[in-house]
Amino acid sequence: MEIVPTALPEVKLLRPVRHRDNRGWFSESWNRRQLARHGIDADFVQDNLVHSGPNGVLRGLHYQRPPAAQGKLIAVLRGSIHDVAVDIRHSSPNYGRHVALTLQAGDGELLWIPPGFAHGYCTLVPDCLIMYKVTAYYDPKAEAGIRFDDPALGIAWPLTAKAVVATARDRALPTLAAIRGAAAMAQV
Repeated sequence: MEIVPTALPEVKLLRPVRHRDNRGWFSESWNRRQLARHGIDADFVQDNLVHSGPNGVLRGLHYQRPPAAQGKLIAVLRGSIHDVAVDIRHSSPNYGRHVALTLQAGDGELLWIPPGFAHGYCTLVPDCLIMYKVTAYYDPKAEAGIRFDDPALGIAWPLTAKAVVATARDRALPTLAAIRGAAAMAQV
């Protein structure tokens, strides 16, 4: 498996080797021992499968607060997405920075997003199927998010905020600055 660095060193693009023959191909999408040598040592506890019908569906930017913070391994099974990870670790030198990549079903690439990052994506074609493995169970009490169109993040989504198909809940999420301010006030 090839591990491709991204602009944020903890977020990694995985390119599994495909072994081809006259029947098609085979690849390992996860090998704990091999990936642990590259700093990805995850224990997955839940798999999530998401279908998005129309083009331009935007989900995110979501995360879970500790102790339920999730690492995610994202794979596109059908279609294509613009995938974004935002570093929200307060002590990180990359706090508030993001990485954006296009993931397509035909490529077989996977994206590793460790705990401490918000995640979101926008579908680039209709009828997308996305699978992601997570390292912590879903916990509604730990669920949180950041506005996908927060101007301070500077994310270049493929569609305007008005054109995307997003929930009212995602459109009403706070900005990163508001979250940081709330966290600072909670520590006072």
